Amino acid sequence: MTAILDTPGVQSSSHTPFRVTKLGHNLGARIDGLHIDADLDDTTVAAIARVVAVHKAVIITGQHHIDDDAQYAFGQRLGVPTKAHPTVLSRGEDLLPLEGAANSWHTDVTFVDRIPKMSILRAVVQPEYGGATMWASTVAGYAALPEPLRVLADNLRAVHTNDYDYAEHLTVGDSSDPAYRAEFHKTIFRTEHPVVRVHPETGERALTLGHFVESFVGLKTSETADILRLLQARIERPDNTFRWNWNAGDIAIWDNRSTQHYGVADFGSAYRKVNRVTLAGDIPVGVDGRPSVSLNGDASGYSVVDTARRIPDFEPASERSVRDF
Repeated sequence: MTAILDTPGVQSSSHTPFRVTKLGHNLGARIDGLHIDADLDDTTVAAIARVVAVHKAVIITGQHHIDDDAQYAFGQRLGVPTKAHPTVLSRGEDLLPLEGAANSWHTDVTFVDRIPKMSILRAVVQPEYGGATMWASTVAGYAALPEPLRVLADNLRAVHTNDYDYAEHLTVGDSSDPAYRAEFHKTIFRTEHPVVRVHPETGERALTLGHFVESFVGLKTSETADILRLLQARIERPDNTFRWNWNAGDIAIWDNRSTQHYGVADFGSAYRKVNRVTLAGDIPVGVDGRPSVSLNGDASGYSVVDTARRIPDFEPASERSVRDF
């Protein structure tokens, strides 16, 4: 029998057995005993998706057999893969190879209107030491805000863009490659998102911020910097994070709508490479019901818009989560 820990409502009688171990109060879990292949049944796939929704950042161990094709095929079972990136396609259109570490807190690709719902990361080359990945729950970050800051965040909207100094934020790996940076900027995207989005599957409220934020609508540059620093600090608090030191055969999956992540650049001059698959997401909606708005750039060639469905009987990993059921 499958042991689905802390994931109420998943029926375990008819799908491939696997074990879930909760690793953090606000986020983080490990799946053991699962073999990812083309024969995974629909019930197992749905169970994996629910574990990700509940625990937000999940490590599946023991996947030594997975290659690029298998990683992409697994992504297809969980959703509709996007192209590798809205602008960086020279390395392939299905998976995005990333060298070094994205050592700045961010949510993937928030500069488009259809933020990916999920990311699947596989370590291809790991250094002898270091190179961990950290995640933070943007749901718990919001839930811990005092009431005055919640009211402020609920009413803010932010412009996210890829038109910024990439190397200023990322100091290891791709950011030092002029060709990569030029390709990253070749099409400029700007999107206005609610700072607080309502998760379409869980009903939780989450902060949508990170290093792609250019400005808050209606505020001065200095005011944006001060408020962004204040809200980001709430997300990044150590007790709101989960850190994973990679082992051979690990696959990481995270809910991109309720987390930020950070690649820890503590491996010196050693080489680190990971491959990422992202899955199409919905257009965020704020607590006032207003959706995100594209200001520059057409993301329709990058990704379809996912139609998300509310998860029945959802129970969060932490009761600190704020929901709007």
